[in-house]
Amino acid sequence: MKRIFPFILILFFLGSCVVKKKTTYAKERKITVEASSDNKVTEIDSTVLKAPTSDSPSSKANDIINTALTYSGVRYKYGGTTSKGMDCSGLLYVSFKEHDIPIPRISNEMANEGKRIRVNQVEKGDLLFFKTTRKGKKINHVGLVVAVEDDEIKFIHASTSRGVIVSSLREGYWNYAFVKATRIL
Repeated sequence: MKRIFPFILILFFLGSCVVKKKTTYAKERKITVEASSDNKVTEIDSTVLKAPTSDSPSSKANDIINTALTYSGVRYKYGGTTSKGMDCSGLLYVSFKEHDIPIPRISNEMANEGKRIRVNQVEKGDLLFFKTTRKGKKINHVGLVVAVEDDEIKFIHASTSRGVIVSSLREGYWNYAFVKATRIL
């Protein structure tokens, strides 16, 4: 029995090994969406778009996006809502709140707000929700769509490893973790 136990133990460990999905990142991250100095113009890859009238949903979306982009580069801090540290739901909570749009503080609760939309209907200002833990059954990450160019969706969020950044839904990790999109505006 004592000779069999080590073999059983080894088999147990070998059987429980799981291959982790490999994530690749570019050596240098480049933010291609910048906040504008005034709320009337948003620059995206040197294309200048004029913002619609101030009462339209796209104008509100541009204003909220510009607010979120001002936090680019801020380090990640769980529960953070300031320029000293920010988490994903805190970033959106603060950005929407600054424009008098109340949303829940937690990403799982944010996912219950607004109207669910298909990924091919996503526009600037929509929210993207993710499950980033392997065993997690709840949504635990959220991002704000800042640009839709051709078939690429770019969103701003607070990454635990890189702070507040703009990422693409085309990136393998985010595409795999994507759960749903909603429209609040």
